[in-house]
Amino acid sequence: MHKVAVFRKEHFNAAHRLHNPAFDDATNERVFGKCNNPHFHGHNYELIVKLTGEPDKDTGYVMDLKVLSDIIKENVIKRFDHKNLNLDVAEFKNLNPTAENIAIVIYNILRPLIKEQLQLQIRLCETERNFVEYPA
Repeated sequence: MHKVAVFRKEHFNAAHRLHNPAFDDATNERVFGKCNNPHFHGHNYELIVKLTGEPDKDTGYVMDLKVLSDIIKENVIKRFDHKNLNLDVAEFKNLNPTAENIAIVIYNILRPLIKEQLQLQIRLCETERNFVEYPA
């Protein structure tokens, strides 16, 4: 059969602080720089969810992208948008909210909600120049 990749792009705004409590202040500042600001800082994140699979023989869809959008909005955007990731999102209580970790958390939220025969990949753009993909 033919596999096709489909993509849904969403966005959210969130604040965070990159910080490792096991490091002293000087090490945190050296490792994380401006991102270690104790008063936090924010990003306008762009989230791209990629699904790869065979189009359904009846609909022609890999997945209805409106349905995918609704799943993302309900389970990710509502949870992360206009939040302080360190303080407001349970998954980051003990996990440094780097772009890498945010992408993994989003994957883990969405994976059970997407048909298992579809491959799922998360691309998270923190800035125009910096983005991550999971799984790689």
